[in-house]
Amino acid sequence: MGYLKRIIDDELKSKLSIAGAVQIKGPKWCGKTTSAKQVASSVLEMQNPDLQDNYIELANTKPSLLLEGDKPRLIDEWQIAPKLWNAVRYSVDNTGLTNQFILTGSATPVDSDSLHSGVGRFAIINMKTMSLYESGDSNGKISLLDLMNGKRDIDGISTDLDYEKIAYVLCRGGFPNSINLDEKLALQISKNYLDVLCESDISKVDNIKRDPKLARAILRAYARQVSTIDSDKSMYDDVKANFSDVSDTTIINYLKVFRRLFIIEDIEAWNPNIRSKTAIRMSPKKSFVEPSLAVAALGCSKSELMLDINTFGLLFENLVNRDLSIYAGKIGGSLKHYRDRYGLECDNIIHFENGKYALVEIKLSGSRVAEAEKHLLQLNKLINDSDIKIKPSLLMIITGTEMAYTTESGVLVVPIGCLKD
Repeated sequence: MGYLKRIIDDELKSKLSIAGAVQIKGPKWCGKTTSAKQVASSVLEMQNPDLQDNYIELANTKPSLLLEGDKPRLIDEWQIAPKLWNAVRYSVDNTGLTNQFILTGSATPVDSDSLHSGVGRFAIINMKTMSLYESGDSNGKISLLDLMNGKRDIDGISTDLDYEKIAYVLCRGGFPNSINLDEKLALQISKNYLDVLCESDISKVDNIKRDPKLARAILRAYARQVSTIDSDKSMYDDVKANFSDVSDTTIINYLKVFRRLFIIEDIEAWNPNIRSKTAIRMSPKKSFVEPSLAVAALGCSKSELMLDINTFGLLFENLVNRDLSIYAGKIGGSLKHYRDRYGLECDNIIHFENGKYALVEIKLSGSRVAEAEKHLLQLNKLINDSDIKIKPSLLMIITGTEMAYTTESGVLVVPIGCLKD
């Protein structure tokens, strides 16, 4: 199988042209090393079992030796020897050159005061698993950038990504090594990932022994609340139903490890100052970096998922969040959500560096489009009646349906199987 082009490829080249080093962060198996190797001229693989002990010793005694090699030099899984960070920083300072190093890592290293800031020397890229456009499951006939720039001729554009296929790609996930496998094998990838995560990675990350069964229970409880802002207490109670002696502090520590390993992430609340801060619910929305891991944590099969429309809908929202964050990130955007105590909500607010933003609702089924349109129009009216000078550039509903169209009110209905950056 040849290299599958990734959306971050151009960003990596661009950032190397202006920075001495680029750090690529993201979960294991998402393709960080493969993408970095497309531009690297030499590679240091810290995970090489034959040489790892020697590399760590050198990193602690004379790290400059590990930096020797043609540039840009890729240092893969650099967090195994955190002192390499300062060595790279010093080298970049000393030479003043760009395009020197690429650092990839599937875990955030243990916090240390000895790690100096990389501001001015490092550029950072957050990489996720493959979006549906990168994996070839979305035909990419509708561009998010075009929509933000006012190109809205979408009516009649269609995709063959139907309800059953969405269930499949959600269970399969976006890990590059799953894309061209037959269905039976592809559906094992996320399950295997979860096994390695709970049995090994959660303890290796900081050499603290953790209970694999408890790890699974916590991920399962978190997955039950995915795409919601439900209280953490209900999640803790869910875990304690089977682990009565576990403390809240222990659960919190496990969740911190999952964040360090780029398994889960928070989508922060949007506070546009259109209502009192006491009215806006500021809790973050729960999300998996790779939504198929939520499916694996719940133990769902594709068939079971298709029969549970509520769970399917929440996991579909997580899938769209992943893809939107990748597409928006390419063009300078980031994701937030909105919900207030009056019941008004918006699944995603996409903010862009130029001040533009889009209001986005996510619905798996076409039968929920009218409800989503109502939410968008209510929030849009609230914004228009406020003192906010910049109004939304786009009102959009992303669906699991097969055809794009524009409603009479001007809201765009876009199938996820048509979308790209």
